[in-house]
Amino acid sequence: MAYELKQVVPWGRTLAEYTKMFSLSDKDLDLKILGVGDGPASFNAEMNTNGKKVISIDPLYQFTKDQIQERISQTKDIVLEQTQNNAANFIWKEFTNPTALVTARLAAMNRFLEDYEQGIREQRYINHELPKKTNFADKQFDLALCSHFLLLYSQLGETFHLETITEILRISNELRIFPIIDLNTQKTPLLNSVIAHFEKNFTVKIVTVEYEFQKGGNEMLVISTNK
Repeated sequence: MAYELKQVVPWGRTLAEYTKMFSLSDKDLDLKILGVGDGPASFNAEMNTNGKKVISIDPLYQFTKDQIQERISQTKDIVLEQTQNNAANFIWKEFTNPTALVTARLAAMNRFLEDYEQGIREQRYINHELPKKTNFADKQFDLALCSHFLLLYSQLGETFHLETITEILRISNELRIFPIIDLNTQKTPLLNSVIAHFEKNFTVKIVTVEYEFQKGGNEMLVISTNK
């Protein structure tokens, strides 16, 4: 099935959020990092400003800046309404209320848009749809980060997740996935099967992190190459 912009609900997160979600140390931030499914997050832009190395992959990057901006404008009010209707599923500490959340997300996405065209030219934003094989070399990255994509969307199916994670681990020494709950704030049924599949050949662990916005969503899955 073709990836269509009308199916996308753009939602951008910041470097500060990534740091908390993935327990990123100063040493981690100096690594060669792959952002998986970063979408319109400002993480890459902020890291680049700080002289750090990040490459983000996402099929969103097949579209132009204007197309993405238009889609953000089309969906922001829908996202606000959905968040207000499901406010009980969230902990309002990082953000005081749904309006403050959307304001912060729009600021992050605007930072992304300001950087997007330059990032495309510098090949920091690469159009790619997993689980198709990437053009990256084996173990090209020290660390891969996947925010609010893998495990969260269990409806994509077990095969999709296993194949996608396998490709990420081919090109990265370590993968961190956050969160490990689904959209209904329940532990995803995929979690046990993913752990069972990869713990045969990798070190797999669940780590508690500082960040919690979805209730119960304060853990990440870490899968790393055995050395």
